[in-house]
Amino acid sequence: MNHPLEIIPQNLRKPMFFVFLALTVLIFGIFRPLDRPLRTDAAPIGIVSFELAGNPNTSQAIIDSWDAHAWLYASFGLGFDYLFMPVYALALSLGLLLAMNGKTGWYASASAWLGWGALAAPLFDAVENFALWKELTVGVFSPYPQLAAFCASVKFTLLIVGLVTALAGGFLKKK
Repeated sequence: MNHPLEIIPQNLRKPMFFVFLALTVLIFGIFRPLDRPLRTDAAPIGIVSFELAGNPNTSQAIIDSWDAHAWLYASFGLGFDYLFMPVYALALSLGLLLAMNGKTGWYASASAWLGWGALAAPLFDAVENFALWKELTVGVFSPYPQLAAFCASVKFTLLIVGLVTALAGGFLKKK
């Protein structure tokens, strides 16, 4: 299996990685103040609590714990996340590509697969956001909380495993 971004010339990979990494950090920094009003007793980790709620009762309790301003922050954040998706996906996929450079065997194979996984994560994120938006605007009922929780779990798994693998690449020797 080849890494999906191997088509990028070698001399452009690192500069592109740093651009997308900087954009990821910048956008993540914008999300921090957007998430503060979403942290309540019902949603101790803000929007992530809503993403992982998994059932209508928990989702409704989270929405009920938000005031009108929090609802606006959540709505804006869901839309703004669509800009974030390709940015974080490209940063992680490029990071994996750079980390696998010169390595062979299981690590190169895992990095290639996870490079694809990093690009798949935004697809799950987009479906998750659609489900959350439906909960905010239409009402909380199945299957939306379950769909959001499933997609968020897959997304977070792909991103966390990809990040750990990319970071581990710095400790592995080239062969």
